[in-house]
Amino acid sequence: MSQRLLVLPAAVFLLTYSTTAQDNASVWSQKKPAWVLLSPGQRTQAQDFSEDYKAYMNVARSALGSTKEVLRRAKVAGFTEFTKPEQVKPGARLILPNRDRALILAVIGSDPIVAGSRVVGTHHDSPHIDLKGRPILAANEVTLFKTIYYGGIKKYQWVNRPLALIGRIDTTDGRTVDVSIGLKPGEPVFVIPDNAPHSDKELHERKYEDVIMGEELEPIFGSLAGENTSATTEVTKLLLEKYKIKEEDLVSSELSLVPADSPADAGLDRGLVGAYGQDDRLSSFCAVRAILDLKGTPRYTALAYLSNFEEVGSVNNTGARSQFLNTALAELIAAQRGNAYNDLDLRRALHNSQVISADTNDGINPIFPGTSEPTNAARVGYGVTIKLYGPGFDAPSEYTAKIRGLLDRNNIPWQTHTYKVDEGGGGTIGTFMSMEEMQVIDLGVPLLSMHAPFEMSSKADVWGFYRAMSAFYAQ
Repeated sequence: MSQRLLVLPAAVFLLTYSTTAQDNASVWSQKKPAWVLLSPGQRTQAQDFSEDYKAYMNVARSALGSTKEVLRRAKVAGFTEFTKPEQVKPGARLILPNRDRALILAVIGSDPIVAGSRVVGTHHDSPHIDLKGRPILAANEVTLFKTIYYGGIKKYQWVNRPLALIGRIDTTDGRTVDVSIGLKPGEPVFVIPDNAPHSDKELHERKYEDVIMGEELEPIFGSLAGENTSATTEVTKLLLEKYKIKEEDLVSSELSLVPADSPADAGLDRGLVGAYGQDDRLSSFCAVRAILDLKGTPRYTALAYLSNFEEVGSVNNTGARSQFLNTALAELIAAQRGNAYNDLDLRRALHNSQVISADTNDGINPIFPGTSEPTNAARVGYGVTIKLYGPGFDAPSEYTAKIRGLLDRNNIPWQTHTYKVDEGGGGTIGTFMSMEEMQVIDLGVPLLSMHAPFEMSSKADVWGFYRAMSAFYAQ
C-alpha cells in the first residue's frame, strides 16, 4: 500500500487523503448548510431579521452609538431605567446603563435572582482609529489628523477608503458635543492617502504587516488655504466654529475614524451581510433583539450585558473586567431581599448563573483555507459556533452538553471551532465572568474578513444566533 502511494502523483494522493478524511468524519461530513435546513417561511424571517440588523449597524458605529440605539429600542419596547427597588418584580423590563458606553437590559424572572440568572454577555466595541489628544498636523500644504489605532487591525486595509469621524467632545463648562461627519449622503469624508505605484519603489521591501506603519495612518483633514492663512488655520477654525469649541477641548474628546460605507448584502444571492463592526455588534444586536422579543415572565432573570473595550483587553470602568455586572446584580438582589441582603446572596447568584459569552469568530476563508484546521474550523453558513479553544478556556463538558441539547431541541444548526495549534487563538469576555464562578460557554458566528473595515456574515447564522439566545432566555 505504501509503495503504491509513493509512485502516485501528488494530486491523486491529496484526493485520496481528502476523501478518506471526509469518510472518517462521519456525522460532521453530513452537516448541511443552515440555509438548506430552513423552511421557506424561516428563510423569509432570516431575511427580515437581517434588514433590521443592517439598520442597527448603520447607526451603531461605536460603543457610544450602539448604547444610544439600544436605549432607544429598549424604551420603545417598554423597558424603563432602574431607579428604585420597587421596580424589581417578576416580568419587569429594566435598563441598567453604565456611562453611555455599556449597559444591561434585564427581564426579572419568577424565581429569585439568587437562584441564578441567564446572561448573554457581549461587547459592542470594534477595531477603529482614534484621534490623538492633539490631532491637527500641518504637512506639505495640507492638514492631517494624527491618530492611534484601537484593537487588532491590518493597517493597510484602512488606506484609500472613505472614513467618517464620530464620537463626542466634552468641554470644561459641562457640555457634551456629539460629532458625526461622513455618514450622511453629501457629507465630507476623511481618507488616508497611499503612495502611487509610480513613485513607491523605496517602499517595496516592507513586510506584510508594515505596508502602512501606525504613524502613517493620517487622514487628510483639510486642504484649502486662505489668502493670508494656511490650510491648517482655516480648517481648524472651521471645526471649532462648527462645534463651538476651543482647540484644547479636543484633549477631552473621544473622536474615532470608522468606515463610512453603509451595511449591504454581499453576493448576488444576498446570503451574506457585509458591514463594519460585526465583531462584535453582531452578538450585541442578537442579544438585544432576543431580550426585547422575550414574551411574558421567564423563570430565571434574563440579562443582556453589552460591555466595552474588549478589543483592548476589556479594561476601564465600562469593560468586562470592571465590577459593573456584579454591582448590577447586587442592586437587583438587594431590591428583592431588602434588609436581609448580604454578600453571600450575590456570591450564590453568580455561582448559580448560566452565561453565553457571545462573540464572533473567523470562518474558513475560501481563498486562504490553509490558515484553518479544516476538520475543526467553523464555516460561514453552517450555524452557531461552539468555541473549543483549549488551555482551560472551554466550558465544562456538562454545560456544553446542556447547550448542545438546547440547540438541538430548537432545531438550530451548530458547529465547532478550534484554531490551528500554535498558529492562532482567541478569547472573549467569558473569562472574566468565569472568574466570578458563573457557568460560561463561548458561542459565536463565523465571519469572513474578520477585523477588516468590511466584514461578512451569513444571514442564516445571524438569525440562528438570535434564536439560540431566545431559547436560552426562555428556559
